[in-house]
Amino acid sequence: MDNTFFKTYNFEKIETSGFDNKINSDNLKDQLVCVFFWGHDCPNCEIAKRVLVERKRDVDTLNMKWYHANIYEDFELATRFGLFGIPVFIFFKNGKKLGKISPFPGFDPFYEAVSKLI
Repeated sequence: MDNTFFKTYNFEKIETSGFDNKINSDNLKDQLVCVFFWGHDCPNCEIAKRVLVERKRDVDTLNMKWYHANIYEDFELATRFGLFGIPVFIFFKNGKKLGKISPFPGFDPFYEAVSKLI
């Protein structure tokens, strides 16, 4: 597995325990939150991670808090959100789910959709 993504981004890991507390944190009031659901050895996840690394400058313009969850390590979280394929990006604001993006559509459609949520 290429760790370039996790060296480039310091996204906090999120798990079932503590998920709601983190998503509902007062520190995130009115801020868009993205949870990136991925898995080891997932080719589509690797494509999304590579593109996000290549476009880091653009990603940094998106004012949102990022978390990541490896669903192979946290099946309960995957089940909670009914995930059937990865990668999945689920967006929250003030603790409420706004929507999701799956599969990864490429950077430009991803960026456009996220920009509308912010």
